[in-house]
Amino acid sequence: MAADAPEVRTAAGVLRGTAGNAGTAVFRGVPYAAPPVGPLRFGAPRPAPGWDGVRRATAFGTPPPQSAAFGMDALAPADADDGDWLTLNVWTPDPGPGAGLPVMVYLFGGAYVIGMTGLPEYDGGRLAGEGGVVLVTLNYRLGIEGFGLVEGAPANRGLLDQVAALAWVRDNIRAFGGDPDRVTVFGQSAGAGSLAALLAMPRAAGLFRRAVVQSVPGPFLSSALAADVASELAAELGLRPAVDDLATVAPGLLPGAADALGARMGQYARRWGVLAHTAIPLAPVVDGDVLPRAPWEALAAGAARDIDLVVGHTRDEYRLFMALDGTLGQEMAQERAAQALRNFSPAGGGDEAYRKAAPELDAAGLYERVHSDWLFRMPTLQLAEAQVAGGGRAHLYELVWEAPGMGGLLGACHGLDVPLVFGNLRGGLPALLFGEAPPAEAEELSRLFRSAWTGFAAGEGPGWAAYDVERRPTRIFAVRPSVAAYPEEGSRALWRGHVFGALPLRG
Repeated sequence: MAADAPEVRTAAGVLRGTAGNAGTAVFRGVPYAAPPVGPLRFGAPRPAPGWDGVRRATAFGTPPPQSAAFGMDALAPADADDGDWLTLNVWTPDPGPGAGLPVMVYLFGGAYVIGMTGLPEYDGGRLAGEGGVVLVTLNYRLGIEGFGLVEGAPANRGLLDQVAALAWVRDNIRAFGGDPDRVTVFGQSAGAGSLAALLAMPRAAGLFRRAVVQSVPGPFLSSALAADVASELAAELGLRPAVDDLATVAPGLLPGAADALGARMGQYARRWGVLAHTAIPLAPVVDGDVLPRAPWEALAAGAARDIDLVVGHTRDEYRLFMALDGTLGQEMAQERAAQALRNFSPAGGGDEAYRKAAPELDAAGLYERVHSDWLFRMPTLQLAEAQVAGGGRAHLYELVWEAPGMGGLLGACHGLDVPLVFGNLRGGLPALLFGEAPPAEAEELSRLFRSAWTGFAAGEGPGWAAYDVERRPTRIFAVRPSVAAYPEEGSRALWRGHVFGALPLRG
């Protein structure tokens, strides 16, 4: 076969890809399930139809409808309503059925309402080519289409899409040079939340052997809370939260309802509790069927004891969001920080406990710290601890290297690990983080991340000891990487005893 037009035969038919970077072959826009439109709308994913002849796999699939957050809706084409969203992409350094390479499958983040595999920071050529792995990225349903609790439809359709993609990998990845018995799933932010859910889902059992969970978000919804949120989402459109009603609305119009609700979440504080103090109305639903239990409970009970984990977060998770809303680097009123501490501190802690634990922080620092802890840092730490409690193994890390972008104000912010893992340090979001010319430190840190992730996927381990609750060994990704006891001891102590689980409906 021609090097610039590689071909593979899948169960559905023959694909023709293109040459990627770092010596890889890449196949884009490969359907792993049928378009969820028409009679399949709001349903569980169904098998993709096959084809005759050779199918060109040279362009990314259509992105799912996007929220307007960060202008992402402008990146979804006008024909997004065609529903051809359930596609994946494969980068391989050896497209031959006998190569037997480790496989890595990536789940992007985006608050469950934005994200698409075609963003340049997710190009998999460098990670696959230099790491000797087969890399898969995939689109899945977002927003109301993927995570709204809709009457007459299964819950967590976005998670079911991910399961369908993993089943496609199991059945087809050998043709791309991958070993279906050596699959590692890795995900960041909402992708990490999705992955935490997959670890707890019976439908995902046996589809992957290892997992890398990067900055897992804490919010998961109870069925009662998700149903109440869905009612308000549908009411934005004058409808009921039911398949018959919502199917009358073009998919591209649904994200606007979630955006409108997200802008006025605070008015629902009495019913929705802490969720109302965010702008994120959608998250995985602990429905008792697709997702029987919240991940922390499931892992502590041993649900994923046979899956090895790498789990970690960045030190300054919330600074990215403060940069985006204009509060980073600005003086903050004490009352605003105090309100955040009241909203997000663990029960029995509150305002004074945080101030005593971190007397060196000003109002903005306390505001950032409690948001970081509630949203990402403590859910991530406790996921590792739950895995160990359930008899499994987890390796913990924290990224503390500070991004040079924005004059260094971003610190080790949320999302900094993504371009470092993929090795894509220029353009788009990476330019915000690293500037137009990434420093040598970033290149070296990227090499360390990629080596750890691909080594873990190959079965060699990430390069540092597994976590235990006595010594708490943690890989510290810095200019001079080290292993030390988990460094966020003040926050860990404050959150000891807090149970992350399905957020309830109140009153």
